[in-house]
Amino acid sequence: MTGLHLSGVVLPDGEHRDVWVRDGRFTSDPVPGAETVARGGWLVPGLVDAHCHVGIARGGGHTEDLAAARDQALAERDAGVLALRDCGSPVDTRALDDDPELPTILRAGRHIARTRRYIPGLAVEVEPEALVEEVRVQARRGDGWVKLVGDWIDRGVGDLAPEWPADVLTAAIAAAHAEGARVTAHTFGTDALPDLVAAGIDCVEHGTGLTEDLVGEMAARGTAVVPTLVNVANFPGFATAGEKRFPAYASTMRRLYASSGAVVRAAYEAGVPVFAGTDAGGGIDHGRIADEVRALHAAGIPAEAALAAASWSARSWLGLPGITDGAPADVVVYDADPRTDLDTLARPRRIVLRGRVVA
Repeated sequence: MTGLHLSGVVLPDGEHRDVWVRDGRFTSDPVPGAETVARGGWLVPGLVDAHCHVGIARGGGHTEDLAAARDQALAERDAGVLALRDCGSPVDTRALDDDPELPTILRAGRHIARTRRYIPGLAVEVEPEALVEEVRVQARRGDGWVKLVGDWIDRGVGDLAPEWPADVLTAAIAAAHAEGARVTAHTFGTDALPDLVAAGIDCVEHGTGLTEDLVGEMAARGTAVVPTLVNVANFPGFATAGEKRFPAYASTMRRLYASSGAVVRAAYEAGVPVFAGTDAGGGIDHGRIADEVRALHAAGIPAEAALAAASWSARSWLGLPGITDGAPADVVVYDADPRTDLDTLARPRRIVLRGRVVA
């Protein structure tokens, strides 16, 4: 493989230096004959979409067409996203792992939900007595993550409600940890969160129902949150769609939307690890990580921290290296400093994936 040479301001340290690539990996040693592919600009460790769904089609259905799933992953890559945390998909996309054009995909297996308590066809649906064993199955199917559906609309209640008893959650999360997997959960409302956090969950998706007490406990435990604000922006539409049958649910969704920015800001200020994810797949198009970073900043997170939530901090959280000797050469080059101008994230100049110039 031909060596590459890049020169510019390397983030997060902010030093201007030369970076070399040999055999697909970064090296600080000059590579004779290397092709210079970037001179000047800002070099950012490959971006991360920490919550997306490869294989879930527009509208919430899924496709067994791997070509369509590949197109979704390519849309992420062309936005500078070089690692995806797939938070649940009914489609086995492992055949894409050998495609050199595609980002790294870290999977959570399939969603696990209560019977008839999630989007039809997307989750493995079980009752509480079967949750622990299903968690073990999905832990082995995934790449170090398991995804629970923590709350969803309960038709008998007419509003969001928890899906799992506390004792079952504790046993299920312990089983995942024993398998070497971390656990995350979809939650919109508040009621499911105390039991999930107390049971030792590793991350909360969306988290719009977080309270001050829960934020404090998550900060103490190191429990992360991925707010998916570009999807939360759809809450008023969800409310309108469900209002006729479930007026209490509609009221809840509007309230959660109204407080969503304040919740994210409170979590960040309390020290909760916050990461950027778009919830792409279904109602959100792939490739919108720049929008999510801007939304985190608009909620009150400093621009550099919002960028870190989609790059070097997220990579560290997922066990992926940055721009360091020996690491796979995943880097995005920008013409302007994205720490001071987040809009520049939508305009990558050069994308290098595992040592190859792509896009």
